[in-house]
Amino acid sequence: MEASKKSEAVTSFLAMDVLERATEMEKSGKRIIHFELGEPGFPTPRVIADAGVKAIRGGKTKYTHSLGTMELREEIARHYKKEYGVAVEPERVIVTNGSSSALFLAFAALLDAGDEVIMGDPHYSCYPNYVTFLDGVPVFVPLRESERYQLLAQHILPAMTKRTKAIVINSPANPTGAVLEPEVLRQIAGMGITVVSDEVYHGLSYGVKARSILEFTGNAFVIGGFSKRYAMTGWRIGYGIAPKEYMRPMQKLQQNFQISPGAISQEAALVALRKGAKDAERMKKEYAKRRKLMVDGLRKAGFKVADAPQGAFYVFASCAFLEVDSLKLAHRLLDEAGVAVTPGVDFGKNGEGYLRFSYSAGEKEIKEGLKRLAKFVKKTVQG
Repeated sequence: MEASKKSEAVTSFLAMDVLERATEMEKSGKRIIHFELGEPGFPTPRVIADAGVKAIRGGKTKYTHSLGTMELREEIARHYKKEYGVAVEPERVIVTNGSSSALFLAFAALLDAGDEVIMGDPHYSCYPNYVTFLDGVPVFVPLRESERYQLLAQHILPAMTKRTKAIVINSPANPTGAVLEPEVLRQIAGMGITVVSDEVYHGLSYGVKARSILEFTGNAFVIGGFSKRYAMTGWRIGYGIAPKEYMRPMQKLQQNFQISPGAISQEAALVALRKGAKDAERMKKEYAKRRKLMVDGLRKAGFKVADAPQGAFYVFASCAFLEVDSLKLAHRLLDEAGVAVTPGVDFGKNGEGYLRFSYSAGEKEIKEGLKRLAKFVKKTVQG
């Protein structure tokens, strides 16, 4: 028996591979410092968790509307009005089982075989797999560290063809932490191509404000969620905002493949939007401290960090002075230093020679990890 060609073509998610290998090492008694995953280093805030418990005890454990509860969709619409000054009808909101499901539904509603999707390189690891699994063609535009990883119109234009169906943006970005400037968003919006905007890291930016693509165009799909800002990764709750003409196709896809988003998680998400701002701000302030600690420590150890990331909770640092093969280096760091990191090649060809370090871990763990990294670098350079 053979697996389908489509499933075989999906590339491995290297961050998860590193995590799973690190977990096996921990089972044998080795202490591993985890810098590899974008897992918030906080428990879900109590007010949100209590809402989930209340939902269970109150019997809110049934299927909901396939688009999500109207109450939550209305609250998401209010959030976009308050946060960005954008009027979003609740009828344009679909609640999903995590933002990953929203991405899949958006691409599934958009793409026919051979349609092209432009995205930056480096990029979130899973974007190309969504596109190719749906018989689309990912087209990569190199992002430059010297341009602070901005996806500039001047670099997009040569990549556009008659088959271009969408442009993917991610701000704040994984893995670089870049926040797209308003003028960059304005130019992308003015290119006349549908934009798929991954805004899951909104609420986690430092010294700048992340802007929504909906402030610049209505010809866009917005992907949002609660995992990062509210430390709700395990609740698997996200959403999409789409042009009206795509809502029924996305709804049918959700009905068939997901039925509906989780009822309990929707109740928790509702409270997150209504009562979670104070906790979200507290966590962001802690991430800001950890960001400085990580950037300063990596630079001191010898890693090259041109600019401090403006958002998310990652530092994308050059490791070429040690080893260009980032996957090889990641395994060496795990074996020799007990530090788990994500190889830059996981994020595209242009990510090779870099490592992604997550500073979502606690301060004590970050300090220990930096100590191990400095020792590893010294030994490698001297050896």
